[in-house]
Amino acid sequence: MIHYNTDMWDHSRFSNLKMLHHVHLSYSPYNPTGYISVARPLLSRKKRKGRSSNPSKPQNPTIQVAYSSKNNKKLQKKKRKRKRKRKRIGRSNCKRGFCVQAIMKMDCSIIRRWWCCGGGSRRREDGLVWEMGLKEHATGNFSIAVAQANESLEDQGRVVTMPSATYIGVFDGHGGPEASRFVNHRLFSLIHELSKENGGLSAEVFRKAFDTTEEEFTGIVQQTGITRPRIASVGSCCLVGAIEAGTLYVANLGDSRAVLGMKNAAGVVVAERLSRDHNVAEEEVRAEVVRDHPDDSRIVVRTQGVWRIKGIIQVSRSIGDVYLKKPEISRDPQFQQSIPPVPLKRPVMTSVPSIRVRKLQPQDTFVIFASDGLWEQLSDENAVDIVFSNPRKGIAKRLVKAALNEAAKKREMRYEDITKIEKGVRRHFHDDITVIVIFLDDPKRHQSKLKGHKIDSTSAPVDVYSLKADELDDPSRPVLR
Repeated sequence: MIHYNTDMWDHSRFSNLKMLHHVHLSYSPYNPTGYISVARPLLSRKKRKGRSSNPSKPQNPTIQVAYSSKNNKKLQKKKRKRKRKRKRIGRSNCKRGFCVQAIMKMDCSIIRRWWCCGGGSRRREDGLVWEMGLKEHATGNFSIAVAQANESLEDQGRVVTMPSATYIGVFDGHGGPEASRFVNHRLFSLIHELSKENGGLSAEVFRKAFDTTEEEFTGIVQQTGITRPRIASVGSCCLVGAIEAGTLYVANLGDSRAVLGMKNAAGVVVAERLSRDHNVAEEEVRAEVVRDHPDDSRIVVRTQGVWRIKGIIQVSRSIGDVYLKKPEISRDPQFQQSIPPVPLKRPVMTSVPSIRVRKLQPQDTFVIFASDGLWEQLSDENAVDIVFSNPRKGIAKRLVKAALNEAAKKREMRYEDITKIEKGVRRHFHDDITVIVIFLDDPKRHQSKLKGHKIDSTSAPVDVYSLKADELDDPSRPVLR
């Protein structure tokens, strides 16, 4: 192995090193602290020929490399030749999970840089977790994090900030991602348009926006039913929050949840739930569904220890799930090809949201908006305690990790074991999780920073694993028009 003593390099230039393929940390006695060994970066032929062969006097420290040697030197030589022929550097032969760290001792400090087996991209601690650490909104900061469990991420989350208002949305899909993606793109636009028409936000604005979103998605199902009959069984829970003029609005369909964190007069941390879970696991919701369907003795059925409407679904309100709201669609032969027929006399689900309006108080500190994937693992009080006890930056990811830790404990596993499970299979251990934490500060401290920014939208990726853009709609089109 060729070694370069990093103490001899101009460290200010070392940051220019680009396109590293793979990093190897040598544990040989010839590589003590202060030495670094890395794989070949992408270099032109001209630069390769001009490289100094004397390791003690490197001509350009930003491109010096150290070659990893194994017992078979001929094999290593062939590998190096193949790498030279590639235009881009491909994956190394290391096994997945053996990404190692380059530890550089510079000015008595240790800088750790993690690189994945993919050529130049930084290794994530968990490839199925995404976060936005901390960002400004009109009355404070916010943090977002998402953990993917399904093969296709069914959760969607978005925060739209304006100098005068902030919109927050968590959309937890089921049966597929189509409904949650549609709502993620359309609902805020409708709320904004109706707000301008009515001179501001109100409970009626949210009811109209939810109703229009439901109608538009039902139209898509009816138009595409011939080619995509399965879309009739796709739906989404919707949790929406809005802050305007010191007032917080929360509208909800399904079992995503908004929880307020505050301190009372005695300084005690208090968690207050701002939304209602529309899930027939709740006795009150179950009684409500039975009361609305007196002629159907099997409207709510307990199957495998879980209460479900018609033995199919737990939530009683959503956007989508058209085959449970339109009896004529559930009887249509086109849809019955991919969806088992459900005998319905009338709709068994609705899209009418529960709405809460609250005037914000000085003791109100933050609101946690999250899909049921978080609340299946953490209580309201536990989540609020975590936020109060930790720094703001990255707090949404901290909540996600706490939920994953609880999911691991239930299976007598460690958190590290959960992170190694691939998407799809991971759904057997936990659900998709989306968390948005909105901090409520003095508006005057933050509105000045947002002056000149009319609308800013921050959305979680449509798929955490690939971090790809939304396939449903043009990502360049603004959410609010």
